[in-house]
Amino acid sequence: MKTPNMLEAKKRTKDKVNILYDEYKITKDMKIGTNKTYHIKTYGCQMNEHDSEVLSAMLEEMGYSKCDVMEDADVIILNTCAIRENAHNKVFGMLGRIKHLREERPNIITCLCGCMAQEEVVVDEVKKKMKWVDLVFGTHNIHRFPILLNEVAKSKEREIEVYSKEGDIIENLPYIRDNKYKSWVNIMYGCDKFCTYCIVPYTRGKQRSRRHEDIIKEVNDLIKDGVLEVTLLGQNVNAYGKDLYDNYGMENLLEDVVKTGIKRIKFVTSHPWDFTDKMIEIINKYDNILPFIHLPVQSGSNRILKLMGRRYTKESYLELFNKMRDQIKNVSITTDIIVGFPNETEEDFKETLDLYEKCEFDLAYTFIYSPRVGTPAAKMKDDVSEEVKKERLERLNKLVSKYAKKSNDKLLNKTVSVLIEGVSEKANDIMMGYTDTNKLINVKTDKSNIGKIIDVKVTSSKTWSLDGKSV
Repeated sequence: MKTPNMLEAKKRTKDKVNILYDEYKITKDMKIGTNKTYHIKTYGCQMNEHDSEVLSAMLEEMGYSKCDVMEDADVIILNTCAIRENAHNKVFGMLGRIKHLREERPNIITCLCGCMAQEEVVVDEVKKKMKWVDLVFGTHNIHRFPILLNEVAKSKEREIEVYSKEGDIIENLPYIRDNKYKSWVNIMYGCDKFCTYCIVPYTRGKQRSRRHEDIIKEVNDLIKDGVLEVTLLGQNVNAYGKDLYDNYGMENLLEDVVKTGIKRIKFVTSHPWDFTDKMIEIINKYDNILPFIHLPVQSGSNRILKLMGRRYTKESYLELFNKMRDQIKNVSITTDIIVGFPNETEEDFKETLDLYEKCEFDLAYTFIYSPRVGTPAAKMKDDVSEEVKKERLERLNKLVSKYAKKSNDKLLNKTVSVLIEGVSEKANDIMMGYTDTNKLINVKTDKSNIGKIIDVKVTSSKTWSLDGKSV
């Protein structure tokens, strides 16, 4: 048994990161899934979504088949997020449902993985109170999942294996894409920013970049498989390469990915601190880098930004934002904002509203602050009531809706580039896809256009989506 330790997870050394190519293997004795099924529930970010694609591929190599109904599955996996309390509550609620399911089907194997599995308090609770959870593993040893599942299936005994460490890079992991035409591509793992509210540096390890040769090979393989769009993933993609190279960064990687000929390139998530003028130049230079940037601001108050450990000011954020607006043609910029950080005053919050009015973001993901055990912010005294936090969130969300609609209205009667992904939920003769600025659009077009990038005229706009017809 190996359990997590937050103090160990916080350590950062100058030790060289191991890049390992042969760690993942499926042997004959692991092919135990014949006539059995699996079901994965994914919570959280795109990194978790991609991790679930990896877990799916591993399970299918073991002989399991995917099952859409959790209650019918032989193996249930909860791939979890630790960012907010709401995600925690959803997972614990689901574990309660699985407990009752186990009473009816005692041979189900239940697995807990992802970022929650890296938290001491979570694993302690699972150990003490949740005997029906059979396997717990973390973010650093996903490549060992088939070995651990095999041991649990054969021994009928619980396995807990979670490493709190800076982390390695494990190459050549399989994955099954959920989308035929789009793919996630990890370019780096972990984070060293240590924002005071954030648990990611503890759950994902230190910042470590993949070799650019391995990334380019993966993109080229995806192109051969018919993929049209890749999203380059990392906790802070702008810092790519700083830990690995002396003179090769995110702008160089973007240019090399462009040269593969992939039709569409996106990247998330960006930290304002590391976004360079050269990156802006490269984004504007190439048509296949989409003019869509997610740039979390978190707060419009310098006092709160300092308490958050964000290492930039409102003024420097606005300077960067305005450069993007001025220099990247048709750019769409979205953001994240936390409401109710410890001791946020009404004046602090009004500064956030003021910044939002200045920026008129295309969209924002807004959250009430959630204390995470082990982070510095969790120890701060908080005198903002829950009632006030909810009221502020409501006021902010009115602005979000207002400017989301205004942004969509700007596209009315314009022709936009859309990757058609499939049939819309609205009707069988309506297709759905995303514009080059990452806006959901329902398109009146033929099914033969699925998997193609086509020109679409926008015929109507709503707050959260567009309608259009193929040109």
